[in-house]
Amino acid sequence: MELKWDVPVFRPWIPSKLPSLPLLLMLVLSLCLFSPTQCLDLDPDDKSSLLCFNSSVQDPNRSLATWVGSNWTGISCENRTGRVVSVNLANMNLSGKVLPCLCNLSFLEYLDLSGNNFNGTIPTCFGSLASLKTIDLSHNSFSGVLPDNITRLGQLRELVLNGNRQLGGDLPWWIGNFSSNLEKLDLSSNSFNGEMPDSLFHLKSLRHLDLGDNYISGNVHEFYQSLEFLGLASNKLFGTLPCFSASTKSLTVLTLANNSLVGGIPTCIASLEALAHLNLSFNHLSYGISPRLVFTEKLLVLDLSFNDLSGPLPGKIAEATEKSGLVLLDLSHNRFSGKIPLKITELKSLQALFLSHNLLTGEIPARIGNLTYLQVVDLSYNSLSGSIPLDIVGCFQLLALILNNNNLSGEIQPELDALDSLKILDVSHNKISGEIPLTLAGLKSLEVVDLSSNNLSGTLNDAITKWLNLKYLSLAHNKFSGNLPSWLFTFEAIQVIDFSGNKFSGFIPDGNFNISFRSNNGNSVRDPKVPFISVKSIEIKVSAMVIDTSELSFTFKVSSMVGIDLSDNLLRGEIPNVLFEVEGLEYLNLSYNYLDGQLPSLEKMWNLRALDLSHNSLSGQIPGNISTLKDLILLNLSYNSFSGSVPVNQGYRRFPGAFTGNPDLCVESSGEGCERGSPPAEPGKTFEEVEGPILVWVFCVSAFVSFYLGVVGLFCSARARSYILQKKV
Repeated sequence: MELKWDVPVFRPWIPSKLPSLPLLLMLVLSLCLFSPTQCLDLDPDDKSSLLCFNSSVQDPNRSLATWVGSNWTGISCENRTGRVVSVNLANMNLSGKVLPCLCNLSFLEYLDLSGNNFNGTIPTCFGSLASLKTIDLSHNSFSGVLPDNITRLGQLRELVLNGNRQLGGDLPWWIGNFSSNLEKLDLSSNSFNGEMPDSLFHLKSLRHLDLGDNYISGNVHEFYQSLEFLGLASNKLFGTLPCFSASTKSLTVLTLANNSLVGGIPTCIASLEALAHLNLSFNHLSYGISPRLVFTEKLLVLDLSFNDLSGPLPGKIAEATEKSGLVLLDLSHNRFSGKIPLKITELKSLQALFLSHNLLTGEIPARIGNLTYLQVVDLSYNSLSGSIPLDIVGCFQLLALILNNNNLSGEIQPELDALDSLKILDVSHNKISGEIPLTLAGLKSLEVVDLSSNNLSGTLNDAITKWLNLKYLSLAHNKFSGNLPSWLFTFEAIQVIDFSGNKFSGFIPDGNFNISFRSNNGNSVRDPKVPFISVKSIEIKVSAMVIDTSELSFTFKVSSMVGIDLSDNLLRGEIPNVLFEVEGLEYLNLSYNYLDGQLPSLEKMWNLRALDLSHNSLSGQIPGNISTLKDLILLNLSYNSFSGSVPVNQGYRRFPGAFTGNPDLCVESSGEGCERGSPPAEPGKTFEEVEGPILVWVFCVSAFVSFYLGVVGLFCSARARSYILQKKV
């Protein structure tokens, strides 16, 4: 999950009695004389310094082309003297080195070069800018270490250097004691290492500290100032979780995700009265959660996922009112057991609930329908039983219903069509029976549908044709039967169709394929070393933006793999030629059917990565040269009736065993003439037993298209495996 959030602080102006007219005139006059303005009469020395700085800057957008006359973009001056007090060149697509001549702006108080591509080291002369109160060099390409001269900036209030991946070295020992005015220190997403100096724990002025996504090690200590934001995620910190007692009334955001913290979660954490975001995911926290650990209604996001927490789910984890309380709760990937407590259904503000990969039992509470703001629910990989509660239609804003890998039974209720905003429906790997209700035609927003590995039966009805936005459809390993419909390949956005392991009969539809299959809209450059099976997952990203009121926005993307799997059915007849003209197709599995006829040329399938046509009755000659199919890594044409010869120079040599079980086929070998395809070693042998370890991959890939849902966590870096955090305050 990728979580983006903003918490701007608004301080509204409250009018009081109007001052007297002379006082008002004096106030206006002072503002005109002393407040920074656009530079109408720029000091000549400062003008020369700016032009010197500009001489080394690459400016493709010509943002600084206006630096002539009185139009100085991003520059503010003190009106009376014309001296530059502010340089704000953020997000202008500038690059190059920062020349020392910028340090001649001796009255400079505010410097913001963020969001550009400046490189090289941070100039040591910045230490001579004694009036500086803010330095923001974030999201550039600065490298090297933090210059010691910064210790001379005793007036500095904000030092923001995050997002310069080549900037690092040991965290300077002086970082916590060079300015008694420092309020914000952001060194996140860099390459700093070492331990945090003691001075950092005692800097009384500090309110915002973010050292996340570095290589900082050592114990997590208590901080002795009133912090509002503490970000230490994605480091090498260890030890147990402190209470942060000095920040009881102030701490709003606390993230320690992706470290090596151990022990339990102390109940004193719930004493943080202002806490809105807490992320302790991807650690080694253990034990149960105390019933006394109850957060205030101000907590919006709680992420304890990917730990070793056990015991029953907490009956009450946070206070809640009708209009405030948790927006996102993630307790997934732990060892929680027992039933889902009814108290969770009282979190009326909840918009995302993740309890997957635990040991939960019992039924899904019917009262889950009370969560009318719920958009995402993931209860997958548990041992839940019973049926899908009909009351879930009360979650009328639901976008993702993920219940796979449980013991759910019963039928898919026709009333689920009330969830007309639903984009993801995954109930795979359960014991659900019956047919797909015709009423589900109302779910027109569906993009991902996985009903695989259940006991569903019947024929394909036209309800599916109404899912116009469909990208992924898997009905694999059920008991569906009947002919494949003519509309099967006509979905405009489809990338994956998996109907393997059913009893479909008749012919493969011979019709026009949609633009998604043809153009391979997810095509991208891939690392050939990555196993093919790894590109078959579906990645889910959820983003939440919290501003004044809580609001969760939901996004996801399907992996770039494009494929069709109709294996292990009762299909017969010839393979339509058009199927081998789909240029965007990466994966095609038609194995274990009764298909016959000849194999068309493969040379137009430029993106093909895996082809399995084994265990059919295909005949005739093997198509010519496939050396143009550079991405093809898995090929299986075994156990058919192919004949003729396969010349050694046609590119098939890199697929050993691909022609086993074709006794009339001559496979030329280098310098040794022809080898006949050997018959099956033993009738009834399974695919992987016959073909060996290489084609076990083919079997795994062809058996079903695995649907892995990447679950959501907060405040973790790009190095936090499945979690990515981008945060703004």
